[in-house]
Amino acid sequence: MITVMGLGFVGLTTALGFCEKEFKVYGYEIDHKKKQLFRQGKIPFYEAFLEEKLKKHMNKNFTLVDDLQQAVNQSKAIFICVGTPSNSDGSANIDYILEGINSILNCIKKPNYKVLVIKSTIPPSTTSEHIKPHIKKQGFDVGVDIGLTNNPEFLREGYAWDDFIKPDRIVIGQEDDKSGEILERIYQSFNVPIFRVTLNTAEFIKYLSNTLLATLISFANEQSLIARSIGEIDIKKAFRVLHLDKRWFGTPAPMTSYVFPGCGFGGYCLPKDTMALVSLALKNSYSPELLNSTLKVNEVVKNFVVNDIVKKVEEKQNIGILGLAFKPNSNDVRDTPTKGIIEGLLQKGYKNLIAFDPMAMEEFKKAYELPIEYSPSLEELLLRVDYVVILTAWNEFIKNEKIIKEKNVFDYRYIFN
Repeated sequence: MITVMGLGFVGLTTALGFCEKEFKVYGYEIDHKKKQLFRQGKIPFYEAFLEEKLKKHMNKNFTLVDDLQQAVNQSKAIFICVGTPSNSDGSANIDYILEGINSILNCIKKPNYKVLVIKSTIPPSTTSEHIKPHIKKQGFDVGVDIGLTNNPEFLREGYAWDDFIKPDRIVIGQEDDKSGEILERIYQSFNVPIFRVTLNTAEFIKYLSNTLLATLISFANEQSLIARSIGEIDIKKAFRVLHLDKRWFGTPAPMTSYVFPGCGFGGYCLPKDTMALVSLALKNSYSPELLNSTLKVNEVVKNFVVNDIVKKVEEKQNIGILGLAFKPNSNDVRDTPTKGIIEGLLQKGYKNLIAFDPMAMEEFKKAYELPIEYSPSLEELLLRVDYVVILTAWNEFIKNEKIIKEKNVFDYRYIFN
């Protein structure tokens, strides 16, 4: 049995979706007008298929309750789907979540173990730094007396039913294995990849998704403003042609390969063309803030890499630099992030740098006269260094994960598990 607290867009979809999967679900909602509509087989907002599913499951798999105690007593997992509106400073207001948790905890008697599932969207660290301590103050030991998980939703308005019933992934942020296992069993029948991660990671994945979409929309809008400032550009057609790029469809290099962290972009095109468009926009009296920020972040991430190494490595120690090309399967070193990172380390007094790249060493030597050593092979480099810094995601490095990890590794391309 499952209880869903809060029957708005997310909560009602969640409740009825689990009913469709043959779960018995209790729905709890404090808004009396909503409850009256639900009992009449109506919903106070439009969402395709939802009213039909409400009529199908009401008083069968779905039970609308006025008494939360009854629902909690019968349920192993309680999904909290209440609102998290913005405060005046932009932070998320979690008062409704905390109030809901208080109501649930008042219904639980130890050692009757229940799992609280936070489905409301909340910023990373909220569950661990605010919700968990709040539960502890109420006299419950999280992981012992009660389970605590975070289970972000990825529902699009207008398509919520399909998104819930046929998800592409399930994310479970867990405080303890027991609660994670209970929630994973609930989702087994969905037959999709289930990722059990830390509480912070689950919360971050949700924000990663939403902020990417927000950024893409703002990127498109900024580009349209740049185009208008230049003039004589068919904006609609330009974007339609952009959408024909093979990478949107996974070939030859999928767009997902660009939406992945590293240590900056380089090569002949991206830096040069981004700077050129910024310059042209400024000449036409438009300041492209997003593109300016793109260039700024590209420098900031390289500075982060340098400072991160400096914090953890002594100057006298040997450091292996793995990767000189700006990307794998290429010997192109033009504007490669590695150059700026090596220069930053040299400026900080790090002289014992030994570099290796499967394809681009000669090109790098010719292009940049830097006072570093070059190793003829990965194996020889590893014999000489204490630390390894991965700056290009070559397959050769991935295949040699075991021997590379015998050293202290800075994996700035996130190629290792």
